[in-house]
Amino acid sequence: MALAVAARAADFVGLARYGLFGTAPYREYLRRTESRLRALRGQGVEVHLRVFDAADYEDYCEAFGLDPGEAAARVAYAADPELAGEPFVYAGERLAELLPVLVDDHRARVRISVAGEALLDAVGDGPYGQRRLVAVMRFVTAAYLALAGGAGEGCHLLTLRCHGPEDGEELTAAADVRVEGGRLVGTGRDAEAFCVTLAAGVAARGSGALLLHGDPAASAGPQVRGWALAGGRLRPMAVQEVADSLTDDADRGLPFPPGAVPLPGFPLPDGPSAAGPSGAEDGGEPLG
Repeated sequence: MALAVAARAADFVGLARYGLFGTAPYREYLRRTESRLRALRGQGVEVHLRVFDAADYEDYCEAFGLDPGEAAARVAYAADPELAGEPFVYAGERLAELLPVLVDDHRARVRISVAGEALLDAVGDGPYGQRRLVAVMRFVTAAYLALAGGAGEGCHLLTLRCHGPEDGEELTAAADVRVEGGRLVGTGRDAEAFCVTLAAGVAARGSGALLLHGDPAASAGPQVRGWALAGGRLRPMAVQEVADSLTDDADRGLPFPPGAVPLPGFPLPDGPSAAGPSGAEDGGEPLG
């Protein structure tokens, strides 16, 4: 069963005007929803959750000609197969603990959808587009693993902002990276969103900045390394460039890491190339 949950009070207020929740206040709605979820799970029903986003729901109903006040529209929205990624399965958690995780999952899905569309637009159609898509994703996977390997033990944060070369829409993403015993652990939807966003920036040959924030628990302060995205390549930043990128992020409203130690980026794998329509790669030799 698919179920959309108004995980945020503002969404509940926006949706309540369609008469979807009766006259119950938000807390009563959450209590009833949790009871329903537990009852369904007790009956052996697997429930797939998604955020009931008021603005997204209204857009969805308008696109498909549905009445937002009808139960059928709510059911269709909850089960929308276009929702990016594997389903979010309810596992018996209390809603107070579950809702923040569900909201984070929703944000990551939105980033995946937006970046995925930008990625497909950038690589193009046909056999060349398919080859380029494979090449870009291979590079992004290798770069992500290299970033995790160079981060060292502990919990780190990757941040990315990039945009296309011709006033393209800015894309942003962030993902935690945890390394234990030399192994990358706990990758999730945020990591997927980060990789798809990086792939979109690379494929579009856009520009941007990627920062690796070291473990904030480090005694000497969190180390921050950076890479500049340009022309589909990631170039290690110098120390001053990293400091400038941190300042830019602070100007955009992101908190400046206290005690941050800017360091140069380390080398990453070479950028991707794929055979073009004439058989020659973008900046490389023809593919075999």
